[in-house]
Amino acid sequence: MEKRKFFGKEISLLGLGTMRLPVIDGKNGCIDQSEAEKMFDYAIQNGINYFDTAYMYHNHTSENVTGEILSHYDRNKFYLATKMPAWLAKNEQDIEKILKLKVK
Repeated sequence: MEKRKFFGKEISLLGLGTMRLPVIDGKNGCIDQSEAEKMFDYAIQNGINYFDTAYMYHNHTSENVTGEILSHYDRNKFYLATKMPAWLAKNEQDIEKILKLKVK
């Protein structure tokens, strides 16, 4: 996998985005974690070390599933990006709620 230096880090040119992970029974909020794990495993085995997720992907389940899957890997071996949906935060409590979501 070809990589480039970015702020001193070697980042894969190809990343794995989690906006369209496999789902169960066509339900966007029901990620097929077993199939998603296979995708992540394949990506990592082939040199991908950059992953992208967001709060709003898969009805707010993508970040948790991504975190659960990546928890099986050495945290020093990959880079993870997410997005804060500022338009959903109407007040300080909303921001806290979004930032404090936990893996089930």
